[in-house]
Amino acid sequence: MEPPSGFYASLWSFIHFLPFFIGLLVLGSIKGVILFPLTCLIMTIGNSAIILGLWPAHVIWSYYCVLRARQLGPLLKLVICICVLPVLLISWPVLGIIGSIIGGAAYGFLQPIFATIQAVEEGKDDKLRHCFIDGTLSTLERSCMVVRDLKDVCFLSYFSVMDDLRQNGPPNSKYYEIRLLYLPGAFLATVIGLLIDVPVISFVAICKGPYMLFKGWHRLFHDLIGREGPFLETICVPFAGLAILLWPLAVAGAVLASILASYFLGAYAGVVAYQESSFRFGLRYVIAALSLYDEYSNDILDMPEGTCFPRPQYRKNEDSSLRTNGSASVSRPNSFKKAPSSSSSIKNNIAELKSLELLDGLFRECCIVGEKLISEGLITRKDIEEAKSGKGSNVVTIGLPAYCLLQGLLRSAKVNSMGILINDDTELTLTNRPREKFFEWFLNPLLIIKEQIRAENLSVSEEDYLCKLVLLNGDAERIKKSGIGPAPESEVKRAELDALARRLQGITKSMSRFPTFKRRFDDLVKTLSDDHAEKHGPPLTPTMNRSKSAFGRLISFKSVRGARTYGSGQGSEHIVRDEENS
Repeated sequence: MEPPSGFYASLWSFIHFLPFFIGLLVLGSIKGVILFPLTCLIMTIGNSAIILGLWPAHVIWSYYCVLRARQLGPLLKLVICICVLPVLLISWPVLGIIGSIIGGAAYGFLQPIFATIQAVEEGKDDKLRHCFIDGTLSTLERSCMVVRDLKDVCFLSYFSVMDDLRQNGPPNSKYYEIRLLYLPGAFLATVIGLLIDVPVISFVAICKGPYMLFKGWHRLFHDLIGREGPFLETICVPFAGLAILLWPLAVAGAVLASILASYFLGAYAGVVAYQESSFRFGLRYVIAALSLYDEYSNDILDMPEGTCFPRPQYRKNEDSSLRTNGSASVSRPNSFKKAPSSSSSIKNNIAELKSLELLDGLFRECCIVGEKLISEGLITRKDIEEAKSGKGSNVVTIGLPAYCLLQGLLRSAKVNSMGILINDDTELTLTNRPREKFFEWFLNPLLIIKEQIRAENLSVSEEDYLCKLVLLNGDAERIKKSGIGPAPESEVKRAELDALARRLQGITKSMSRFPTFKRRFDDLVKTLSDDHAEKHGPPLTPTMNRSKSAFGRLISFKSVRGARTYGSGQGSEHIVRDEENS
């Protein structure tokens, strides 16, 4: 349904919908009052039990891994064990439990309200029934999902990350160490940065506050009259109207956030001085930080580009492209250069992708491709059982998601895509990517791998070899039995393909450590297991899959040197050689 055009039509639509909105708000609030004690109890009890139950294991394992880490020098280990780990380990239970209480109460109260209002959207049948039942059981189920995701992070992802810290060698055969010679200069640069950056940035933020206030009001009223932006959907009109009333609080919060951020910006001068081994570069950063903040705030507020502050070079190896543009180094996205219209707002809402949607799409692709690979015999019952137990080969755990990512990269490289082709009608680019910062940690390396694949100009046999190399985790015996033909004759080509496969598997392993991945992965393994049983029959003997507990990790310290470690996206298991021989 198209939004009404004209001021009076929009005003009448708003007044006409207001009674319905108030009724839905009251109904949703009643459901929220009933449900929020339950969600608060579920999340508080569940999360607290996980945090406190695993806290002793986290304490012992953190100290053990830091002391055994080959990437860290002796002095750095001492500082981390005395100053850093106690703060993190003591604050984690406190913040985790408090966050569970507040988050559980807020989620239990607000989610039923949103679900009740969304129940009257177009396309739903029996809206009256949905108004009463939506946001009830789903809120409780998602609260349990939060507890499960926290368990996966604390029990599996944590140990996987710490095992990598303990096992990986130092880069360039040189471990990280504290350089005592540069600490006085870094400390002095930090003090100077705080004395200069904090008052100046705070003054700039306070001066730009009124501009942000009236600029925001102007934009919100413009969207209200034209039914654009947050006022495009009728259901959002009351919330967007509330945003107009609360906009001064948002401005005050932005100013306070800028003042708080100024302390971190000023203190970072000490980090620059230490990293560059130069007190002079730390002083240069103190001046450059003012320019960086001024340019960034101008971009956010859609103010003229440029800054009145100088921006000296504070890195020895700073990118020359950042220096050629002068003060305009913080480039403004195209979206800021013209006011969006109603049609462009619709297009942007459709085009912008969400991280959870992309993760769901990846697992749907894994399910389709996995069933095909089961039919071809490349994924066996043993691979599925090992994925359930979390030990052994990583064909399903790491290989299958990496294989699906590689297929998308190959499709994108063949058609010279600027991004990554998710499917025939969806392309993931830098413009429509999810806005979460951590998503860049995966997208940018994947784009680099895509360009490397395009530059390699792989043949069909080389693509097939690379795909099986990624899927089978470099298992030479299984690759040979898969019947894909011999490896490339050139040693250079084989080394390049091996490097691409390892990087892609490393990215997939990092992705597997994030929340919600394990829950989706368990559903994938169950689907593949059912499909394998349907095509090849059920397993002859039922097996009980149990992953080794965190307590089991801790009591195996004496045999850890004689253990062989199998890394996986959901953690790594230490299997003692004596147990393997028995």
